[in-house]
Formats: sequence, structure tokens, C-alpha cells
Amino acid sequence: MEVFYYMVFGGLAAVVAALELSKSSKDRISTSPTFNAFKNNYLVVYSLMMAGDWLQGPYVYYLYTTYGYGKGEIGQLFIAGFGSSMLFGTIVGSLADKQGRRRACVTYCITYILSCITKHSPQYKVLMLGRILGGIATSLLFSSFESWLVAEHFKRGFDQQWLSITFSKAIFLGNGLVAILSGLFGNFLVDTLNLGPVSPFDAASCFLAIGMAIIFSSWTENYGDPSENKDLLTQFKSAAVAIASDEKIALLGAIQSLFEGSMYTFVFLWTPALSPNDEDIPHGFIFATFMLASMLGSSFASRLMTRNSLKVESYMQVVFVISSAALLLPIVTSFFIAPSNVKGGGITFAGCILLLGFCTFEACVGIFWPSIMKMRSQYIPEEARSTIMNFFRIPLNIFVCIVLYNVAAFPISVMFGMCSIFLFVAAILQRRLSVIAEKPKAENWTALKERDTEADPLNAP
Repeated sequence: MEVFYYMVFGGLAAVVAALELSKSSKDRISTSPTFNAFKNNYLVVYSLMMAGDWLQGPYVYYLYTTYGYGKGEIGQLFIAGFGSSMLFGTIVGSLADKQGRRRACVTYCITYILSCITKHSPQYKVLMLGRILGGIATSLLFSSFESWLVAEHFKRGFDQQWLSITFSKAIFLGNGLVAILSGLFGNFLVDTLNLGPVSPFDAASCFLAIGMAIIFSSWTENYGDPSENKDLLTQFKSAAVAIASDEKIALLGAIQSLFEGSMYTFVFLWTPALSPNDEDIPHGFIFATFMLASMLGSSFASRLMTRNSLKVESYMQVVFVISSAALLLPIVTSFFIAPSNVKGGGITFAGCILLLGFCTFEACVGIFWPSIMKMRSQYIPEEARSTIMNFFRIPLNIFVCIVLYNVAAFPISVMFGMCSIFLFVAAILQRRLSVIAEKPKAENWTALKERDTEADPLNAP
């Protein structure tokens, strides 16, 4: 493997270590032992949940190919996953608000374990069922755990600023360190022990089962809207009213969809961008490098969020502009650096520049996650948190399905240009959110529900 990869990885590791070790008292928030115990419990569970997710990612496509399926059939399986997340994820998210967030977290574990079990079958219908279950589980992962955390945090009377500590640590561990270790562990199972491409899915099931046991033994239940007689349709209508009536919530949803849509598109594009002529690149090592860059971003975010004088709404404008510029690099390099026509070989000079740019984008991803979590905790009403968060994922999943369906129809430069434009639009919307963030809400959640009931007496209790 070329020295360049080690230099990038080592440089990022040194910066991350320096940032973590150099934290002073002004970079840390004084907390209570009770909160620390609560935070550590959540971080253990969240890390186990993310390990169950990260172990699967690198081997899903590969496993399908070993069963003899081609790109078209594999594409349909992936679309089924995102489609089920869009269709069923919103429903289970609403059930989480009504039936309990702890119960929804347990449902995530069970659903994902069942999805892992289906990977043992080469039958297309069984694999399709697994993708549908996986899509539902993904929606629960990115809504129910955060909803439970925020509700439990305030129920126990902890300071709101302390949430930023849990958010930044969760991303640092779950989306950084755990992702790297999961990639290495999966590689150990498949390549070193020769247990086959289904072994990471079995390991994921074990981690999910351990996390579920901790949830059962140490988590208490919390709910969103306590109304006993509110059906799903009424919950959807109430959530839609909240989004339509509060510009801050609507802007937050648009920003999240634009950024995450670009991020998921990037996942499919970085490999052909770095190896346009089938250059020999170490995919696993590059993935670990990206995760290290994400750790750098989350470490940086933890410092930003401890500054009372610096608001999330302000610095995220800069983050979106930088991420937009980073994904514009493939177009820029194609103009200024002559493309190589030599098949195979090592990474090109243009590829080296792109790798550095992609690491910059991943650092922005590391800043984005804890920052968007903090903004969601501020603006999304507690009564329908899971429902609204899954509403945000509907345009995201539609966008990703369209990209997957047409990924071969457009040049890679066009796809990156589209993502860059989306991220720049996100920066503009973030600017608007920053401007109106200080304005009080026109109506509170209770008033919105009362107005909705008056407009439709059939929904009255």
C-alpha cells in the first residue's frame, strides 16, 4: 500500500489525538456524577447499536455478489431498503411516540437481528425481506434512540447544555471509533479467520443482542404524546401542522434532507471517483481514514458546542459551504488535471487531491451529526419527536432511491455537482434559520393541537 495512505491516516490520527489531549477546562463542561453515569450508559448502548450497523455495511454488496446476483438485482435490493425506510419508518416512528421510545429501541434490535438472519439465505425473496426489515431498523436507529435520550435527559432534570456532550461523544464513538474497529473486526472475521461474508452479520446480531439486554435492564420508558385515543393519521396530521406552522422546524428538515442526501450519494460515488481507471485502491483502509476524519469533525464540534458565545446555527453555515466546496473538487480537478488513460496501477495525483477533499467532507459530516442533534433537541416538539424526525427522512429516502435508480445515467461529475449545489442551498437555508432562531414561536404545540381539533371535531378526544 502506498505511503500516501499512511501519511493521511497518520496525520488525521495525530490531529485527533492532539485535539482530545489538549482540551482545557474551557473546552469542558462541568457535570454531575449522576449525569456521567447516565451518559456512559447511553454511550455504551449507542456504540453497540452502531457496531451492529457498521459491521454489516462493507459486506452487504459483496455478500449479494457471492450469491450470484448482478448490479441490477442488487440495486433493487438497496432501493427496497431505502423505500421501506420511507414507507414503514414513518409509521414505526409515530408508534415510538405513542407506544414508548424504549420499546422502539428494542424493536430496532429485534428487527435488525432478523434482517441479519436473512443473510444466510441465497433466496432473492428472503434477501428482499431482509432489506425491508433493515430499512425499518435504520429509521428506528436514527430517531428512537435520540428521542429517548432527549426525553430522558430532561425528565431527569439535567442541564440542556449537557446534551451537547452526549451528542458529540456519541458521534465520536459510534460514527468514528466504533466504525473503524467494526471495519477491522469484520475484515478479521472474513479474511483472517475465513468465516465467510455472512460472519459480520452474525457478529452484528451478537452486539445488538447485548445492547438489547442493557436496554431491558437499565432503561426506563418515556413517551411523546400521551393521548390514548390518538390514531396514527391524527399523529401525522399534528406533526405536519407543527412543521408547516414553525418555519424553524421546516428549515431544519430541509437542511437535514439536503445534507444527508448528498452524504448517502457520496457513499456510492467515492470509489469510482478515486479509481476511474480501475486503479488499485485499499477500500477498507480508505473507509477507516474517512471514519477517522469524521472523528476529527466530532471532536472539533464538541469544542464548538461548549462555547456559549458561538451558536450552532452560525458555524454550521461555514460547515455547509466547506462541504459544498469539497464535493466540487472532482469537477475542478477534471478541468485542471489531465485524466490518466492507464488502466490499473496506483492512485493518481488527482486521486490524492480528491482523497484529501473527501476527508474534509467527512470531517464536516462529523461536525454535522452532533450539531443537527442539538438543533433538533431545541426546535422539535417533544410530543411528536420521532414522528417529525421520520418525516424529515421521507424526502431523503426518495432522493436516494432516485439516485440509485439513475446512478449509471449521468457522469460522475454531474452527480458531484448536484451534491455540491444541494450543500450550498443547505448553507443558505442555515443562514435563514440563524436569522429567525431568536424569534419566539408563533404558537406553542398545545395551541396547534387545539386549533387542529377545532378545525376537525372528529379528532377531538
